[in-house]
Amino acid sequence: MNGSVAYLVTAVGCLVGVAGVVIAVIALRREKKPPRPAAPGDPFRDTDSDALRGDPRNLKPGDIVEIRQVSYAVRGSVHLVEGAWSWAEHLLDDSGGVKRWLSVEEDPDLDLVLWAAEPGTPLTPGAPTLDFAGRSYSWEESGQARYSATGTTGLDPSGTVRYHDYRAPDGARLAFEAYGEAGWEVARGERLHRSEVMVYPQAGAGTVD
Repeated sequence: MNGSVAYLVTAVGCLVGVAGVVIAVIALRREKKPPRPAAPGDPFRDTDSDALRGDPRNLKPGDIVEIRQVSYAVRGSVHLVEGAWSWAEHLLDDSGGVKRWLSVEEDPDLDLVLWAAEPGTPLTPGAPTLDFAGRSYSWEESGQARYSATGTTGLDPSGTVRYHDYRAPDGARLAFEAYGEAGWEVARGERLHRSEVMVYPQAGAGTVD
């Protein structure tokens, strides 16, 4: 009889111990982890324009973007990284088949530039100043970046690009880009005001053929 009582006492003690462990584990699982600190934001970012006109930073293939009352489809996007710096270039196509590139960069303010290719231009980069189409452009920056492409761009999915950027006194741009082992491509750019760009994101947008 005493043996049975001792056995019961031991069994009850074990059950109480197991229950205590289970309760402790549940309590730990329910304990909330402290939230991660929010990433620092730009206190001067124009969130009202982003809400009303769409955010060009989030453009992707398949979206529609209206620039100066002309609607374009985003056919492809190229995201570029050089060190800690990153920016994007989007290939646009209007209803008439006219193609443009839209570059989106924060420098630190949002910088939007609409580009038109200048095929067959005999210019090469490197000189401190270049004269082209009635403007004089001064060298601004150059370098090499890595890129990844999505949608229809005519580029490999990833690779490197060399670039030289020039700027005229009135803000007009002249850019030279060479992707991979290809030769230099030349484009003229015109800076856009934020109010001239309206973004219409397309739900479930994918590659545009």
